[in-house]
Amino acid sequence: MSHPQSILQKIWHRHEAAVEGQLSLLKVDRLYLDESAFNSFHSLRTRQRRVMSPDHVHLMVSHLAPIRNRHLGQQNREILKIYDSVEEISEEFGVRLWRYTDPAQGIYHVVGPEQGLTLPGLVIAATDSHVTTHGALGALCFGVGYEATTQVLATDTLWHDRLGSMLVTIDGVLPAGVSAKDLALQMVRLIGAKGGTGYCVEFAGQTVAMMSIEGRMTLCNMGVEAGARAAIIAPDHTTIEYISNRPHAPKGAMWDVAVEYWRSLATDEGTIFDRALSLDASKLSPMVTWGTSPDQVIPVGEAIPNPSTVADPAKRQEMLDALAYMDLVPGTPMEGLAVDQVFIGSCANGRITDLREAAKVVNGRRIAVPGLIAPGSMLVKAQAEAEGLDRIFLNAGFEWGSAGCSLCLGLFDHVVPPGARCAATTNRNFKGRQGRGSRTHLMSPAMAAAAAINGRISDVRKLICP
Repeated sequence: MSHPQSILQKIWHRHEAAVEGQLSLLKVDRLYLDESAFNSFHSLRTRQRRVMSPDHVHLMVSHLAPIRNRHLGQQNREILKIYDSVEEISEEFGVRLWRYTDPAQGIYHVVGPEQGLTLPGLVIAATDSHVTTHGALGALCFGVGYEATTQVLATDTLWHDRLGSMLVTIDGVLPAGVSAKDLALQMVRLIGAKGGTGYCVEFAGQTVAMMSIEGRMTLCNMGVEAGARAAIIAPDHTTIEYISNRPHAPKGAMWDVAVEYWRSLATDEGTIFDRALSLDASKLSPMVTWGTSPDQVIPVGEAIPNPSTVADPAKRQEMLDALAYMDLVPGTPMEGLAVDQVFIGSCANGRITDLREAAKVVNGRRIAVPGLIAPGSMLVKAQAEAEGLDRIFLNAGFEWGSAGCSLCLGLFDHVVPPGARCAATTNRNFKGRQGRGSRTHLMSPAMAAAAAINGRISDVRKLICP
């Protein structure tokens, strides 16, 4: 009788082609690339190698696709060179290019799932660490660097060290005003920014089972912010319903075969994990980061923590550095802190459900500070416009943008000025992440919408539950 296995073990063993010590050679089913991948293709040229499976590769313009003023990409010479480079790559190597002008263009952590390219049981590599997002559909995904990308292109394989297994069980019903982003931030807070290092985190439990796929994507997206190498959720009925009829999903008889396999991936009862953690979602409050790491986060009703209460000198110094950069004083209430602008979008929260969540808060109100909305893909943008969400945002005073990563990274003219505070739905609040000297407070779409309305960090529950 075989031992109980986790979804990680089932996918890993199915894809393991060779073993050397603690390394496994894994067969890679899908490779997502952004514009930076031209270096890997240059390496292939130098070595006179071809792409082994061009149909497995998807090159998507996202980081260098302006959210506002789409024409800016055509005015920057350096950007134009990269656009020309990826066009040449697509033609020379036969890989699918999703141009910034493509009607289905977007951030590939949104496009992959919505196109049915991300499927349960696949091993996926990508040139971005937030590929953990795709684990929400039961795929095992790894962010890879330049050399590893070249290997995957040339061989369809990836050498990877063995991963520990961590089970995060989440039970309870999320309270009103609390979303998957708040749950993700609480998870990072408990595990720590490095607590998941070397692990694949599997999310399970009643709360996860009740979540939409979009909510699960947010949860898995933030797994990397806890240091996890991968994040995953076993496929269930919700997963199968989401994938059905997607453009690249299996069709006909292959669909039935695929569903049977996907159902077999669920972690077996009695599986032993290297580490386990439990969360009670019913006790959660809206969360807001105060520092320069996603684990420096507190409920909106609490005050900025005091480093003097922390025994670990290294941790204490990290807090002191963060407070200095963020210009915050211990004991200051988080609620009521003034913000200068608001951003709703990114691969963490740029899906249609995120925009609906924000629109419910905004509807019929006016914002007090500048705000920018960036759908995660152009199809999300089109759907939001069909539902009238764009009019809700525009009537409130928001700027309605296009799909891209630029404000998350501080590219083009999409930056937060030095010293300014941005209430953002992105996944990283590192120093200078949204522009030199920028100060980022991470929160959910509903919380960001509340901050825009009041011009300060606010408890959204007071707006939706008066």
